[in-house]
Amino acid sequence: MKKRYTSYDQVDRDLKILKLQTDIDKEEVKLSVDQVKSNISPKVIGSDLFGSVVQKALILKAISKIMGIKKMVASSKK
Repeated sequence: MKKRYTSYDQVDRDLKILKLQTDIDKEEVKLSVDQVKSNISPKVIGSDLFGSVVQKALILKAISKIMGIKKMVASSKK
């Protein structure tokens, strides 16, 4: 439904509100972009990868203990 204005002051007021909303949206996008950039930095990716490897190693070790699996060492016979 269209809004009916009775004065130019009402139009100006709504235009100011829309401009402020647009400015807020632009700032939110900038913040989101900055956050994405910081989350994909080499340092963060490296630490995430290291943490993932350590976590998987600990899980594997815990499962091995629970299941009673022993480490098998390959011996070479000549």
